[in-house]
Amino acid sequence: MTVTGGVDMSWVSLKDDTTGNPLGMGSNLTFSGSGELDNGWGVALSIAHNNQNTYSATNVTVSIPALGDILVSHGVSGSGIDRMDDITPNVWEEAYATGLSTGIQTIAGVSGSSSIEITPSAFMPEGLTARIAISPNARGSKSADKGTSGFSTSHKGSGYDVTLAATDAIHGITGMTVSAGYSEIEQDATHGNYNDDAKDETVAVNYAIGSFTVGYQWSEKDLGLSTGASKYTNDGYGVTFNVNDDLSIGYNHFESEQTNTTNVTAEATSIQVAYTMGGASIRLAQASVDNAKYQTTAMYDKDATTLSISLAF
Repeated sequence: MTVTGGVDMSWVSLKDDTTGNPLGMGSNLTFSGSGELDNGWGVALSIAHNNQNTYSATNVTVSIPALGDILVSHGVSGSGIDRMDDITPNVWEEAYATGLSTGIQTIAGVSGSSSIEITPSAFMPEGLTARIAISPNARGSKSADKGTSGFSTSHKGSGYDVTLAATDAIHGITGMTVSAGYSEIEQDATHGNYNDDAKDETVAVNYAIGSFTVGYQWSEKDLGLSTGASKYTNDGYGVTFNVNDDLSIGYNHFESEQTNTTNVTAEATSIQVAYTMGGASIRLAQASVDNAKYQTTAMYDKDATTLSISLAF
């Protein structure tokens, strides 16, 4: 077993808004271990304890040479279609994740629940990565050994995510990665205002040439509801430039249209600079949001400047 970790320290300045104490800190620890069984299968365990959470998430990966990887996830974000919530290039964070409370909704699929994800790499051609994540109940997560998630009033059932990523080894365009994903979660259409299953889908293209990387992504989150907010349609793009091995700058923009009685589009924009030296990273972001939380009054248009220092150990 090994332990790795780091600490993030930040200072956030909100223009024309009440900041209070601007100092923030995130403490991050990861416990991991791996080994090989007598039959050649590999097993890896990872337990994350992030940002003051008493328990964040854990996962076990079993590597089978004749198949690929099987990930048993205990509510780990970044699995299934959630790993594609925003994959446009950036040098630090997404446009909406640099210190502003934007309320923007992105695709998530079954990642918030306990699930099994299969990466059948042994059957895929070079340059194509496919993953299938399945959850028996999309609201159940983090049950102890021999435990269950119990009854849920959400009326959600089983769900699955399918994701694909293709590099130049399969489509022939050097530096380009094309990604796509689809998710569907069963919902009881006879209850409340549910009228369909919940569905997430996305398509993205990233292209790296020289020191530049550009990318665009479209995604849609359909909640399967007949009243209130029922859908979020998102568009995002990013451009990054590596000045040298240590210094990078980037620009990111993200728009999310909420389908409701009155449709509202929330927009977030961020300019970022990141500098690394060994295990230390210094990041500076100037960000703005219009119609945060899909509200149109002036108080939901905000600007923020965030300085972050990250130390890894």
